[in-house]
Amino acid sequence: MIRVTIRNGESPEKLLQRFKRTVAKEGLLKEIKKRNYYEKPSEARRRRAREQEKLLRKKARKKLIKDSRRKRRR
Repeated sequence: MIRVTIRNGESPEKLLQRFKRTVAKEGLLKEIKKRNYYEKPSEARRRRAREQEKLLRKKARKKLIKDSRRKRRR
């Protein structure tokens, strides 16, 4: 459960902003949207595989950028 307590002299807008940020960090909205509709096990496997591929591509891209920067410094 997410709890956000009001600080001394904090405006309600600031409190709401902090609450929204903690909800986003916890991934609560993503979880709610995911559970909104039934996802077949085969679809879940495909989605996880796509997410994994995306993560691997991102890591490879970062490594390529890091290596190219390293070559320039030499």
